Amino acid sequence: MASEWPSFDVERDSPTFALLHYASQMLGKLRVAHAPWANHGWHATLHPVAEGLAIEPIAAPAGNFTLTLDLCRDAIVLHVADGERDLLPLDLGSVAALHRCLIEMLDAHGLPSAFNGKPNEIPDALPFAEDVSPREYRSDSAGRLHAALAKIEPVFERFRAGFQGKASPVHFYWGSFDLAVTRFSGRAAPEHPGGIPGLPDRITREAYSHEESSAGFWPGGVTAVEPIFYSYAYPEPAGFRDAAVLPGAARFDEALGEFVLSYDAVRRSDDPEAELMAFLRSTYDAAADLARWDRAALEREPVAP
Repeated sequence: MASEWPSFDVERDSPTFALLHYASQMLGKLRVAHAPWANHGWHATLHPVAEGLAIEPIAAPAGNFTLTLDLCRDAIVLHVADGERDLLPLDLGSVAALHRCLIEMLDAHGLPSAFNGKPNEIPDALPFAEDVSPREYRSDSAGRLHAALAKIEPVFERFRAGFQGKASPVHFYWGSFDLAVTRFSGRAAPEHPGGIPGLPDRITREAYSHEESSAGFWPGGVTAVEPIFYSYAYPEPAGFRDAAVLPGAARFDEALGEFVLSYDAVRRSDDPEAELMAFLRSTYDAAADLARWDRAALEREPVAP
């Protein structure tokens, strides 16, 4: 029912989402700096866990460790292989304070703490260390995001399970601050033009090196917007933006270049899970059919556990 999916309010929630966006970038950038590069940058994404969002473990002489953006404790939580745990509150007043204290926490445990200090995909962003503007953090806003991710992630997982071709994990991109899942046709794509603010073109071109159909959930992050679900194809096949997709509230957004569906429209529907799955499947169907993917070879019925 709609009441089980939390509601969002842009004015109330966006300051907290902005701070979480910056915090997620710090965690992701730490993994970029201290882990081998994997295809499409998948090694550096955050992943949904029970408490919130976490990076994969990082190997270090003092012990492997991981960091979680814990939306229950309103903190960045450090776990080290020897059982040590530390906790850094998120509500420290500014991005600069959070950045400084994260480095201090890692240094105190003898763990790697160096990472690129400039935000990605955020136009005109100051380096973390220089962003001293006051930042509001609301625990209830973080809790709503946590509750929404807990509803959305299982639907994305079920959608991913119906594909036996190359597919991404269900993961959280800290650059744009969105939960995403991507399917690939297996064919190479034309070189991406790049030009994403704060993101080297070589990274963008690797991310879009092969034909894909990608869908996700974007709560906004530093951009104060109504949360949406989205779906796009790269390269976009002819006729894609004119395709008939489900549910009725879905539409093609010319500015974003993708199909969008309001989170609130899903939340208010009689069956939010079915509404979201219809959007994922119908937009993928449009992309795969118009681009002539070998669907018989790529798709399957989800395998029972």
